Amino acid sequence: MKRRAAASPGRVPLSPARIARLAWAAPTTLIGLLAAVPMWGLGARGRLVDGVLELSARRPGAALRALARHLPFEAITLGHVVLAVDARAMRRWRMHERVHVRQAERWGPLFVPLYLGASALCWLRGRDAYRDNPFEREAFAVEDRRSIRES
Repeated sequence: MKRRAAASPGRVPLSPARIARLAWAAPTTLIGLLAAVPMWGLGARGRLVDGVLELSARRPGAALRALARHLPFEAITLGHVVLAVDARAMRRWRMHERVHVRQAERWGPLFVPLYLGASALCWLRGRDAYRDNPFEREAFAVEDRRSIRES
C-alpha cells in the first residue's frame, strides 16, 4: 500500500473545488498582492498559512509604523492575502480575516464592490458603515463564538 506524503505546513491540497475558489477570488487576490508590494518594500514579511498569504512586520521599522498610523485598520483581507500592521495584529485578527477570505471565495470579483456597497448603504441609513456591514457582522460573529468557546 502506497503512503501519501503529509502536506507541509501552510500548504493546502489543490482539489478541483479549491482551484475553482482560488480562481474565482483571483481578481481580489491580485489587488491584495499589489497592496502587499509597499509593505514588502518597508520590511514586512509574508508566510503562507493554510493557503493564505499573511503579510505583517515582526518588528516594524519607522516607515512601516508611520504607514500603519495612517491606515484605518490593523488588518485587511483582499482575496487570499491578509495584510496586518504587525505580528500582534495578525494574531488578534486572524480568525476574523479568515471569514473575509471565505467571503472572497464565495463572492469572487463581486466581493469588493458588494462590501463597499454594503458599507455605503449602512452609512446612508445612518448606521455604522463598518460594524453594521453584513460582511463584518459575519466575521465578528465567528470571532464572538470563538471567544465564548475559549471562556
